[in-house]
Amino acid sequence: MLYPLKFKPMLKERIWGGTRLIDKYGKKPLNEASVSYGESWELSGVQDNISVVTNGFLAGNTLEELIEVYMGDLVGDKVYQEFGIGFPLLIKLIDTADYLSIQVHPDNEMAAQLHQAYGKTEMWYILDCEKDSWIITGFKDEIVKENFSEIISNGTLKQYLRFENVSKDDFFFMPAGRVHAIGKGIMLVEIQQSSDITYRIYDWDRVNDKGKSRELHTHLAIDAIDFSIVMDTKIHKGIELNTSQELVSCPFFKTNRLVLNKRIERDFSKLNSFIIYLCFEGEVELITFNNDNVTLNKGELALIPAVLENMALAPRKNAKLLEIYY
Repeated sequence: MLYPLKFKPMLKERIWGGTRLIDKYGKKPLNEASVSYGESWELSGVQDNISVVTNGFLAGNTLEELIEVYMGDLVGDKVYQEFGIGFPLLIKLIDTADYLSIQVHPDNEMAAQLHQAYGKTEMWYILDCEKDSWIITGFKDEIVKENFSEIISNGTLKQYLRFENVSKDDFFFMPAGRVHAIGKGIMLVEIQQSSDITYRIYDWDRVNDKGKSRELHTHLAIDAIDFSIVMDTKIHKGIELNTSQELVSCPFFKTNRLVLNKRIERDFSKLNSFIIYLCFEGEVELITFNNDNVTLNKGELALIPAVLENMALAPRKNAKLLEIYY
């Protein structure tokens, strides 16, 4: 019988990364000498980065292997029909000790044409941040596409961009095509389509320890960018206790927030989808009808197979979770 599945995190060294993934979220370093882990891939079906189960009798199997065997029972019939043995989402924890590049991601059509891959629509949920931390999300002033190369060349791009100061529990929806960047001092959850395609536009004139700049992809970015002016990109919703509170609903994923100080029951019988629970504060026990229970600590997630249509969530300490499904 299928049960809630936990996975081995995959830490990624990044030039802009920090130490909080290890120090505050308990991830195990790949290299004791490194202090620049920017990402922890918590659940991934991206090729060459496919998550491996760590608990129960299925431990050691990859997510792809399990989908091949359990099909719709694991991911839901509609998901299996659309994606086969692929998994539609990538879930990360991100720690920024420095600025990420200003970048953009292609949509499904462009990604399929150029990369035989999916596009990348995503959302960010802010877990923690420094006092003056910010992100970039789209344009605040109009840019004509034909002038974009000149704007890059003359170094005036930043004056067109929308900078948003961030606070804990803010969240942002970032559709494919929107220019964006994450500033420094931020810890966040990223929920995205299963894609690792990024077009860098500007990298703050940064070089690595060998004096080399990272590759830019401005010529590709121009065709990917949505040049529309965007407004009100930051979302903050007041906490609702002991209920599933919708944050983002789009064609590629649904994300809810649960803030718990008592046990609640969840019924998924109408979803026909896997469920992901990511605990970002406190500790919670996921209780199934056959007692294949799993405990999530801060920074851990579990994949709930679609065949498990009912579950209880019992916080051992007051807990905050994201609830994600297709």
